[in-house]
Amino acid sequence: MELRHLRYFIAVAEELHFSRAAERLHIAQPPLSQQIQQLEAQLGVELFQRKTKRQVQLTEGGQVFLQEAYQLLAQLEKAIELTQKIGRGEKGLLRIGFTSLVTYDLLPVILRQFREQFPEVELVLQELTTTQQEQALQDSRIHVGFAHPPLEDNTLNQECIQQEALIVAMSQTHPLAEQEKISVRSLVDENFIMFPRHLGPGLYDQIVSLCQQGSFSPKVTQEAIQMQTIIGLVSGGMGIAIAPSSLQNLQRAGVVYRTLEEKTPLVETAIVWRQENITPVLREFLRTVIKASSGI
Repeated sequence: MELRHLRYFIAVAEELHFSRAAERLHIAQPPLSQQIQQLEAQLGVELFQRKTKRQVQLTEGGQVFLQEAYQLLAQLEKAIELTQKIGRGEKGLLRIGFTSLVTYDLLPVILRQFREQFPEVELVLQELTTTQQEQALQDSRIHVGFAHPPLEDNTLNQECIQQEALIVAMSQTHPLAEQEKISVRSLVDENFIMFPRHLGPGLYDQIVSLCQQGSFSPKVTQEAIQMQTIIGLVSGGMGIAIAPSSLQNLQRAGVVYRTLEEKTPLVETAIVWRQENITPVLREFLRTVIKASSGI
């Protein structure tokens, strides 16, 4: 039994007339009759009672087969549609790793644009450090990541989507808060709140390098894993923090952000993936990321 047998049968069953069914199918009437006879022979059941040579009516078995044929074709159309959507990247699963930094401006814009265009794609997000994302990509636990170079794994594909300067976060009651711009050298005696180096060695080393431009090493008195925790400690007067400029979007009572007089290292954010693991969904996501980041 072939698919055309079902289509031919449905046409005759709906028209109850071989000539009209043949005209609807754009075939001659004799071949249509032969196809229906073949179908009946394969089933071993008469599907139509012939009232005349061309006009027919469904048997009881034909009525049952018609309902099943409708369901079969509907299921087939559903399977075709689903397969095509997956092939076009319109449906599927995407696991995304990200650092907390990208949640303050970059990631929300990208996710909103992607979900508007591909609402049927399931997104699973996981907050991970850059190092953790590299391992997760190697283990295929995520499909794509938002990380901060340099990366240790040079086999990963990456594309820079944002560069931002470093700024200072401090309590609004801090004496230096009255200045619009602050010299790095003026932070020599400050207590620094930073994250452990192993969680983000690239950004950590950039902050240390900036302080060394001012001829000192930062006096780290508190460590915290999350950026929002670091800012919370700044609000509590526990010290100051140097962070990427996008962190200004994290507004916290009692905290102000100030730019630095010196030219600072640029913190890069990159989209990271493994080319050999690319899928249609990931391909569309990468296109959305590049397009969205160019407008940010």
